[in-house]
Amino acid sequence: MNDIRRSILWVVFGFSMVLIWDKWQIHNGNKPTFFPSSAVTAQQPAPVAKPTDASVPAPTVGTGAALPSDAAAPAGTPAAAAVRVEASTDVLKLSFNSEGGSLIGAQLLKHASGHLGTDPIELLTQTDAHTYIAQTGLIGGSFPTHKTPMTLVAGPTTLADGQNELNVRFESADVGGVKLVKTFTLTRGSYVIGVSHEVINTGTQPVSPQLYLQLVRDGTKGSSETPFYSTFTGPAVYTNEQKYQKVEFADIAENKADFVKSASEGYVAMVQHYFASAWLLADGVARDNFARKVDNNLYAVGSITTLPAVAPGQSQKLDARLFIGPQQETVLETIAPGLELVKDYGWLTILAKPLYWLLEKIHGIVANWGWSIVLLVVLLKAAFYWLNASAYRSMAKMKAINPRIMEMRERLKSNPQQMQQEMMKIYREEKVNPLGGCFPIMIQIPVFIALYWVLLSSVEMRNAPWMAWITDLSTPDPYFVLPVVMAVTTMIQTALNPLPPDPLQAKMMWLMPLAFSVMFFFFPAGLVLYWITNNVLTIAQQSFINKRMGVPLKFTMPFDLFKDKPATK
Repeated sequence: MNDIRRSILWVVFGFSMVLIWDKWQIHNGNKPTFFPSSAVTAQQPAPVAKPTDASVPAPTVGTGAALPSDAAAPAGTPAAAAVRVEASTDVLKLSFNSEGGSLIGAQLLKHASGHLGTDPIELLTQTDAHTYIAQTGLIGGSFPTHKTPMTLVAGPTTLADGQNELNVRFESADVGGVKLVKTFTLTRGSYVIGVSHEVINTGTQPVSPQLYLQLVRDGTKGSSETPFYSTFTGPAVYTNEQKYQKVEFADIAENKADFVKSASEGYVAMVQHYFASAWLLADGVARDNFARKVDNNLYAVGSITTLPAVAPGQSQKLDARLFIGPQQETVLETIAPGLELVKDYGWLTILAKPLYWLLEKIHGIVANWGWSIVLLVVLLKAAFYWLNASAYRSMAKMKAINPRIMEMRERLKSNPQQMQQEMMKIYREEKVNPLGGCFPIMIQIPVFIALYWVLLSSVEMRNAPWMAWITDLSTPDPYFVLPVVMAVTTMIQTALNPLPPDPLQAKMMWLMPLAFSVMFFFFPAGLVLYWITNNVLTIAQQSFINKRMGVPLKFTMPFDLFKDKPATK
């Protein structure tokens, strides 16, 4: 049984290494090595003039209507110096550019920029090193765009005490017989910004402009990404047809991005670890979604919707919403259907969501995310107690008969066929199932992997203290105490099992946990705490089962690996 069980575990381990390598390739902007996507080539956009300003995009969409070139403002636009306008609430500090009324900065006042940092994190920004902005404008004619100078016409730009809403209003000059008025509505305690677009026809002919909304970001990964774990960074599109669709920067660059281009619901988003931004139009509003590489390392994702015809002297208004904030699952669920999926659990979402729900409920009682993790693992181990007990009983039986198996293998090593027959005879006599210890444990693997992704993806872990020196569960232990404890508990687990008869398997049996433990020196403290708790409970239950079955609690140590043959216990 030991050979079969370890063979299965080796397959699982090898497959995990393949997945990690594949993710590492994607993380570095390369094509997947082992699992290339079968993405359908996106419709080739019509060529547009290359912008001279590398900080803003010039994509086109499937309709063939091109967004304006950034080389110049629309014809007839009066020249004006760009002015930076700031507005703030209790949770957001925003920076607008009077050129186009674009949002070029967003600080999340409730989230520090780094471990124990005092400055708020700046999610949206426009600097030489990093670009991440939100833009809107009109196409379909010589209309106001995100390059058109606008004038701030609203009142105060700071939310006063007792005030719940703040309006920031920009107004363009008359361009091509059309004036565009943008009104940003900020609400106390909310990361959702209402964005109203009012199109006023000041000309003598009816106009039918199209409104575009886009998020522009460079393709640089966040500083929180590491070689051993990372979450998705890049654009995403959500529709009822195909639900949540991640769009890799590399696929956009190669015109291989595959997502729903036309829809009347959903959103477009830009996602990174812990935080996201998203443009949301009302359901029922038809739109064309697009994603395109703008310049050397700039990418845009957005939507275009056609406005009803606007008669001379009349106006047409369209409301949208812009979310800029943390990936707090319970909050995202209340904003728009499917928006909580920007917190990506992958294929284990069906398991991860209830685990997060339970973790949050526990936190509501203990008010400490570290102890919430410990208690959640305790509850999971309790739920799987009888399943684990069955596995450990089978392992205990195998350990009890292992001396007989070892002696028989040594005696019949020159006759493999008879050795196999004798082994099966022993299993029948002792009523032992060689796979009895494998399947119960393998059934639980998806649950604990799902919990791993919950802890990795949850912004609540960011800057969340546990106790003593652990002041941030989302960063590695600064003194490496938890990884060392993790390594010790893993080695104890390994020592509880008998050494396999094959010398190579015996060596690898000890090398695997050592390599696994080294990886955890780079993992967030919350993840290491979760594994330590799981290890300790596993050791306790396995020892208890062995004692009840009368199997001596013996440790097989690695010293025998230096001998010609593994020791027989």
